[in-house]
Formats: sequence, structure tokens, C-alpha cells
Amino acid sequence: MASIASAEHVGATTALRRLYVTRFVFAAAWAALLAVSGSDLTAGAKLLLFVYPAFDVVAAVVDARSARSDGPAKGLYANIAVSSLAAVGVAVAGTSGVADVLRVWGAWAILSGLVQLFVGVRRRPMGGQWAMIASGGISVLAGASFIQSASQDDPSLTALAGYATLGGIFFLVSAIRLSRSPRQD
Repeated sequence: MASIASAEHVGATTALRRLYVTRFVFAAAWAALLAVSGSDLTAGAKLLLFVYPAFDVVAAVVDARSARSDGPAKGLYANIAVSSLAAVGVAVAGTSGVADVLRVWGAWAILSGLVQLFVGVRRRPMGGQWAMIASGGISVLAGASFIQSASQDDPSLTALAGYATLGGIFFLVSAIRLSRSPRQD
């Protein structure tokens, strides 16, 4: 019986590591594309802004399917809902201007950061989760910063590229740490 539980843990860890690496690559590519597109709400920038939370939905679905039906899966379902609303919200806000996009993005960063904190804490026994916990906390702070920056005279989308890059780095760190024993984390 112990070997079955151990095999399930290894399979879940492998799937999670693969997902985290994919999220790192996506975040880095997305950030580079947003940085190139500049701070204007062009059609390409609007598409990128929609794609990021939409990708988060897909990643959370993949993660939830590989997670056991315990606390982390419940948090992932909350993230699916929050990120789905964010994708729609960003698409709508993109028609109003950068300030509205930053407000929606900020609210999403706060809520998804709280969910990430919850899921990371619940997954601590797996190892590699300190980076997810830190990333969730930073996401909450960044979200508040995005909302605040929306009230500036000339708000900019450039901080979103840095946010995605940092989030991607945290996913990569977690992927690397997942390959180690949970006691080492």
C-alpha cells in the first residue's frame, strides 16, 4: 500500500514539475512579447492581455486534474473561476483603456495570489512550495500596485511584463525544488 501512495506522489510531482516548467516558458515568452508591443493597447497587446489569464485557466485545469481531491484541488477550482473572470474582464477593459486593464489585472493578481498562497501552503509536504507561497504574496502586493498605478496620469502596461517574468521565475524555482525531497524545502 505504501508503494502505491509513493508512486502516486512521484507521478503527481512529475506532472507538477512539467506544468511549472511550461508555465515558466510561457510567462517568459509572454513577457517578452508584451515588452515588444509597448504600452499601447494595440490589437496584439489586447490579445496578449487576454491570453495570459486564459492560459492560467488551462494550467489550473491541468493542475487540478493531476491533484488529489484535497485542499489544493479546491483552491485550483477557485483559481479557474477567478482567472476565467479575469480573462473576460481584461478583454472588456481593453476597450476602455490602460487604466481599466490595470484595475482588472490588479484585482486578478490579488485574488489569484491569495489562491496561490493557499495552494502552496497545502502542498508544502510535496516540497518546492516556498517559491509558490512567496509568489502568491508578491502577487497580492503587485495587484495592489497595479490598481494604484491605474490612477496615474499616464498609466503603463510595462510593469505587467515584469510581473509575468517574476512569476515565471518562481514557477521554475518550484519545478527545480520539486525534484528534491520534501524535507529539503
